[in-house]
Amino acid sequence: MSLSLSNQQLVPQPASDGCAGAQRGGRPGGRAERPVDPGAPSNEQGTSALDEGIPTSERRRRRSDDPVTALHYQLSTTRAEANLDVVVLVDNSGCLVAGAGAWPACEELAAYAPLLANPDAVQSAAVGSRIATLTAEVEVQSLSVEGGEVLLCGRGGTSERGVSIARAAAGCLRILRAAA
Repeated sequence: MSLSLSNQQLVPQPASDGCAGAQRGGRPGGRAERPVDPGAPSNEQGTSALDEGIPTSERRRRRSDDPVTALHYQLSTTRAEANLDVVVLVDNSGCLVAGAGAWPACEELAAYAPLLANPDAVQSAAVGSRIATLTAEVEVQSLSVEGGEVLLCGRGGTSERGVSIARAAAGCLRILRAAA
């Protein structure tokens, strides 16, 4: 991916190599240059192992110092790995913090997340019917951060989505604690 400016906001745009671009105006063709890791092994010509495609111990491909962007990267990776339709991180009132997937589906799952976590709070038959339908498709995990609660929800995928959601929960906690 590369980034382009649209209406004064950064908007991700697919790049030919499928990676996130670091800055606008990187290499020709929309690809940004890779940062050089001074600690990475290099060959006689001084190119790093990253340039030669040699695997390194770092498993993450995309990073950001911005917590919201980092959360999006975490959720996007989880969504792809677990073949989920939607993954969202919401506060305990259903306000969307970060998400990956179609935006309307993210908004819907965010709104229902507190009720999925606490189905006894449902007071409407229509809402109860939707919660019953979603329950079979959704994995919800509650996370405690700085005395507050956030909910991580993933919809779709297979019954093994719980493992992916648990791994994403650990990543989200790391990101949120680093930001606090």
